[in-house]
Amino acid sequence: MNLHEYQSKEILSKYGVAIQRGIVANNVDEAVAAAEKLTADTGAQAWVVKAQIHAGGRGKGGGVKFSPNMDKLKENANNILGMQLVTPQTSAEGKKVHSVLIAEDVYYPGESETKEFYVSVLLDRAQGKNMIVYSTEGGMDIEHVAEVTPHLIHNEVVDPAVGLQGFQARKIAFNLGLEGTAFKEFVKFITSLYNAYVGIDASLFEINPVLKTSDNKIIAVDAKVSLDDNALFRHKDLAELRDKREEDPTDVEAGDAGLNFVKLDGNVACMVNGAGLAMATMDIIKLSGGNPANFLDVGGTADAQRVETAFNIILKDPNVKAILINIFGGIVRCDRVAQGVIDAYNSIGNIPVPLIVRLQGTNAEIAKKMIDDSGLNVHSAITLEEAANKVKEVLGA
Repeated sequence: MNLHEYQSKEILSKYGVAIQRGIVANNVDEAVAAAEKLTADTGAQAWVVKAQIHAGGRGKGGGVKFSPNMDKLKENANNILGMQLVTPQTSAEGKKVHSVLIAEDVYYPGESETKEFYVSVLLDRAQGKNMIVYSTEGGMDIEHVAEVTPHLIHNEVVDPAVGLQGFQARKIAFNLGLEGTAFKEFVKFITSLYNAYVGIDASLFEINPVLKTSDNKIIAVDAKVSLDDNALFRHKDLAELRDKREEDPTDVEAGDAGLNFVKLDGNVACMVNGAGLAMATMDIIKLSGGNPANFLDVGGTADAQRVETAFNIILKDPNVKAILINIFGGIVRCDRVAQGVIDAYNSIGNIPVPLIVRLQGTNAEIAKKMIDDSGLNVHSAITLEEAANKVKEVLGA
């Protein structure tokens, strides 16, 4: 589950991570009030208006604007709120901006120059350990840095059994070229950041940039946080931060119905029980000359209501030319699944694409007879090979 920048910073702040302070706003009036409060609390005389969407590269798309005065802040907030923001990490249609973060200007003049760094914390699955990735080249073009000058990207592996050690935090600060007060501040920063990562069961922290201010403070100017969905049962308060407006409506509908659904770009939809069987089914579709249009696992039950919901989700994709239902009747009997398919088909009224149903397991033969005798435009199959041939036939491959 992804979080907005303002939500991420609130979490970081609770763990002692120094952040660029800001207040979220949903309209221009709230933006003005936020700027006034920041001025009263921090003395800020200039502000940054930041679009709040689940995507990086907002600055490149015009979603981050500096506001040196109140008139400019009003103009920037008015322009950004409601816009369809297109960034390198969104689709071509972009994402609608529902709120903005009004943040203090932290690039103020001082005795020394400011410097931007890149820091992220994530799981290194190959080693089964956490990893801190960092670079002296923070800012909007970190992807370019990784591609062109990979030697400027460093990493530090952290054993989760012992956590981030002091010598590792100092090593990172040293490799970033810090010294004096900034060095000490960064050691505290990275230690608190790692503790926050572990504390909320995150799958990714990305802070880009981490800023060394002109007075040698170390702060998170931006923050991207992704939570491990499998650990949300331990963080009820964090689960409530989910913004469904940022997610694909089809994915939200599938999740609410208890379906495991991933949309793909093929032409043959599949409805399966069990992730392993779903993967095998997608292979069969590919071998039969088609391309899978989705991954859809209905789980251990496949009653009429769940099957009908799955049909409705599948049929929202205009690219679907056929549907393959592949159910193994172990936990659930095949005849019950067959009845669920028939009831769902009748409830929907019309399924405009060919439907192939392959049921194997308990009462499979009874289920096949039920499908064949239903009078519906449904092709039944027993073996995977037979199902594959049916797919090839309906596609004309």
